[in-house]
Amino acid sequence: MSTKILGIDVGSFQICAVIAQHDENGIKIIGIGTEKTQGIKKGVITNIELASKSIKNALLEAQRVAGTHYEKVVVSISGAYTKSVNSSGVVNIPNHEIGIREIERAMQMADHTADIPHEYEKLHVLPYNFKVDGQEHIEDPIGMNGTRLEVQTHIVTVQKSSLSNLRKAINSAGIQIDNIVLSGYASAIATLTKDEKELGAVLIDMGGATCNMVVHSGNSIRFNEFLGVGSANITNDLSMALHTPLPKAEDIKINYGTLINKSVDLIELPILGDEAKTHEVSLDIISNVIYARAEETLMILAKIFEDSGYKDMIGAGVVLTGGMTKLEGLRDLASAIFDKMSVRIAKPKETDGLYEIMRDPANSCAIGLCMYGAGEFTAYEIDSEKKMRYHGEAISKPKPSFKNVFEEEKRENLNFKRQESNPFEEEGIELVHNDLRLDIQKPSSKEELANIADISKQEKQPSAITKFWHRITQLF
Repeated sequence: MSTKILGIDVGSFQICAVIAQHDENGIKIIGIGTEKTQGIKKGVITNIELASKSIKNALLEAQRVAGTHYEKVVVSISGAYTKSVNSSGVVNIPNHEIGIREIERAMQMADHTADIPHEYEKLHVLPYNFKVDGQEHIEDPIGMNGTRLEVQTHIVTVQKSSLSNLRKAINSAGIQIDNIVLSGYASAIATLTKDEKELGAVLIDMGGATCNMVVHSGNSIRFNEFLGVGSANITNDLSMALHTPLPKAEDIKINYGTLINKSVDLIELPILGDEAKTHEVSLDIISNVIYARAEETLMILAKIFEDSGYKDMIGAGVVLTGGMTKLEGLRDLASAIFDKMSVRIAKPKETDGLYEIMRDPANSCAIGLCMYGAGEFTAYEIDSEKKMRYHGEAISKPKPSFKNVFEEEKRENLNFKRQESNPFEEEGIELVHNDLRLDIQKPSSKEELANIADISKQEKQPSAITKFWHRITQLF
């Protein structure tokens, strides 16, 4: 069975929608659409209507590229809304054999005993350690014998109001959500290798307006944090330092985005407030401005990681992804700031389909959402819909009431064309040969149609043409 999965990365700088086809051979990327974000600032929705419009435009573009509809929707949520807690649960095993039901009971117990603030609700319940009869570090307890099962979980919670606003924005775009996933978690799914997950790695998705950090160790996420700084801050710095308009500053960042530039070449830039005039700026100055902001951002992230308490659990080092990682020289700077730890710039894992999408680290989160929808998540978890998920589960069928924005748009266009071809149709008027217009009321029900079709039930009445002809003959 083939399923079309739509992943929507709701970013603060850009909305990215990716459509993937999932079947027994894996996933294939078949469509992508992007739209500059409106109504969202630093991960927080500030205008539902504008955010909804941006989401819908990205979706329509992705569907035009894919040429097909979607059946399942997975949406990201920023770490700005979240808090995390750890909790454990213990259950008895009456039949002495551990199955999915016993694992679910233990996770629900951990979920039940967790100390969650009233204004927050659970987004992910992720187990990172199992104990069977007191024996620790059980990788996977399924099928094992025992009388007591204990699970330690990392629970990601999200503000109820923020989650509600996100759902409203998505629903207003005509989209029905199947799952909501923490953006850092989705990026980790798309980029981290099996070895990095086992040895422990810190993943940082450096986007346009935010940075999302997750620490993955062993079987699950152990820590997640958020920083409201991204590559858009570099654009603002360039605009102010070089006294040039923001669009030009963005072009400079894209075309001359390097942290180390020894060149003294000059480029001409328009002056902010008087774009008819220009002034010359050295490439070296541009590099210094970019370097200063990148260094500051990485130092804050390194401090967050240091304070997390998980530094000693990280054996595979630091993995960077997201649009900001395109800056030349960022990897070397990050390695120096993170105490000489191994640093890797990660692109999404290779899959079939549109190759150029997978080469761009800015698409990691969106592709990770599609992979999540295809079942490539943590071995066990309770998801945003309070449903138990596990590897090897049967992929759920799409909801029957699912609305498809792309199909609706095509129908709207078709109806518009019909209205153009006959503007009198709604008034019950048909255009006939020789421009003779006859007032014919549309039947309002199936019974009326049946009556019209059955001539025997009709009284023989002269037609409008007959009446017209009769009057003409009376004149002569």
